[in-house]
Amino acid sequence: MKSAVIVFPGSNCDRDAHDALKRVTGQAPAMVWHQDTTLPEGLDFIMIPGGFSYGDYLRCGAMASRSAIMPAVIAHAATGAPILGVCNGFQILAESGLLPGALMRNAGLNFVCEKAPLTVANSNTRFTSAYAGRSDLTIPIAHHDGNYNADEETLERIEGEGQIIFRYGRNPNGSVHDIAGVMNENGNIMGMMPHPERAVDVNHGGTDGLALFESLLGSA
Repeated sequence: MKSAVIVFPGSNCDRDAHDALKRVTGQAPAMVWHQDTTLPEGLDFIMIPGGFSYGDYLRCGAMASRSAIMPAVIAHAATGAPILGVCNGFQILAESGLLPGALMRNAGLNFVCEKAPLTVANSNTRFTSAYAGRSDLTIPIAHHDGNYNADEETLERIEGEGQIIFRYGRNPNGSVHDIAGVMNENGNIMGMMPHPERAVDVNHGGTDGLALFESLLGSA
């Protein structure tokens, strides 16, 4: 699987994403700078990592969503290729209009950094197929603006269409319906606040994130 990680000024999980993808695929991903205007040819998968792009100025992900590379990412998404946004990457995808809803300031107005219990809400996706038969996970979170929200019509639609992929077992940030991760209507774009790339090595505290990348590899 040929993959790429988009790197913004302020990204701080790009190396974690690189190492997770290399571990699973056996091939290092291309590291694409935000000022580039084209993507490498033949990409199977794009990951937008966590961090604090542009220092979270204005709104988290707002400036990054207007970066030079994003038109190429949006065009690539239109081909049906899978794209994963984690934490700040989720915020960028939402700000770009590629995912429904918005990420707001945590309900407690505090930065949260902990291991979060998650449930797999839908294992019948290209991001979660390797979780079939599993329901409970523990994956790290680290965010200040992870409070997912959407209008009632959108919530009803994504609930009914199975677009909610992960839920918090214990809600850390006030996200409506305990939502930790959502997918677009076409099933090729997913955003999640927890960090699966930080849960791929037993020596780093757990491997519950590994199956997400294995799912993507199996669907390539």
